[in-house]
Amino acid sequence: MTPAAPVTVTWRSHGMAEVPAGDGWMSEREQAWVAGLTFTKRRTEWRLARWTAKQALAAALGTARDDATLAGLEVRPSLEPDTRGAPEVFVGGERAGIGVSLTDRADWAACIVGPRVHLGCDLELVEPRSDAFVRTYLTAAEQALVARAPNGERDALVNLLWSAKESALKVLRTGLRRDTRSVEVSFPADGATGSWRPLVVHDEDGAVLPGWWARFGEFVLTVAADHPHEPPVTQVDPPGLASAEPSHGWLANPRAG
Repeated sequence: MTPAAPVTVTWRSHGMAEVPAGDGWMSEREQAWVAGLTFTKRRTEWRLARWTAKQALAAALGTARDDATLAGLEVRPSLEPDTRGAPEVFVGGERAGIGVSLTDRADWAACIVGPRVHLGCDLELVEPRSDAFVRTYLTAAEQALVARAPNGERDALVNLLWSAKESALKVLRTGLRRDTRSVEVSFPADGATGSWRPLVVHDEDGAVLPGWWARFGEFVLTVAADHPHEPPVTQVDPPGLASAEPSHGWLANPRAG
């Protein structure tokens, strides 16, 4: 049941260099899955996202972080037709009453954990996006917002809008199977708390998804939910993203051995 009052969510981030070389922290199911990934980018990003998620879940649940305990904390993709691929938490093989969302970009990953509400998070680089990208993926109102952006802030805004859309579509349990113009992002003028600033995403079907965003160097991180929530509380202070540098380690060996 969705709670009636604003909820508290926590988050953490990890870089690729922090992921153990061995697979003992993964379940047998996870080890079998990752063994079948032949491309380095997919394999390393999957391991990074799962390592980050397990660390976040262990902290939120107050469990140990030895390999055996971490192996029992799984994030599995939903197999239901309407929510296929959406993450679900299992503890010791049993579905847990906890919400989770994970994201990775440029050798860094973030995970948000909260009560049993639908959560979405997305990590993006602030990088150039073409005018064609803006016309294709943003609504008319969002395009107008981009057109008014001060010099030097356009790329940051476009990637922020895109990230917020991805977070919202994760909340709606559809991901990018759905048109990104079916949700529209706006930014309230008030409500900033620390490094977090509020955002709101309106779904064309009437849903209103509150969220937050923060900038960490060359990264922007957005969070959204189907229920009001306080600014995400970091499990590690300062968070890893505070000093993160983007990289693309898979380029040295595109195909896993």
